[in-house]
Amino acid sequence: MQQQDDDLFMAAMADVKPLTANNNHFHASSLGVTGAQLARRAAAEQNEYLQKLSLAPAIFEPVKPDDVLSYKKNGVQEEVFRHLRLGKYKIKSVIDLHAYSLSQAREALIDLVLKAHNRGERNLLVIHGKGFNSKPYPALMKTAVNNWLEQLEEVQAFHSATREHGGTGALFVMLVKSEQQRVVASETNRKGSGFR
Repeated sequence: MQQQDDDLFMAAMADVKPLTANNNHFHASSLGVTGAQLARRAAAEQNEYLQKLSLAPAIFEPVKPDDVLSYKKNGVQEEVFRHLRLGKYKIKSVIDLHAYSLSQAREALIDLVLKAHNRGERNLLVIHGKGFNSKPYPALMKTAVNNWLEQLEEVQAFHSATREHGGTGALFVMLVKSEQQRVVASETNRKGSGFR
């Protein structure tokens, strides 16, 4: 009986092709989500973060201009974090916050993180500068960015960049996998099916 079931299964699956590296992405439309729904969701998330992330320098835990910043959520593997720290991951999106006010920087950073996450990007470069002469204290923008990134749910880890990418004036930021990436990973790494 088992052999017959296996034969029927294999016959039914004969024309099924596994996902490859070239076709392992999903479009929102294939998940039943419209562009308007995605836009509304992104706007709601951005508005929520704008209310949550403070602009008051007095409440930030100040960092120094040359401090190395490092943060990771529970569950980030050491080897993955080491690769992030060494700049081994491909970066598609970069933002330079040097000329921004705190308010503009907060909005631009939230926008970048949310849009990159929705596009399925995993790694960003955020250039905040060192801020030796910033007021009311040195490294104000760096301090604010450090504080904000730790509060964004989409951020899994970050670390000061390598010297060629800006050193302690920039951050490599790793985002959590998007829902589409989780579905692909789940399908790719199915265990116990017996058909690998």
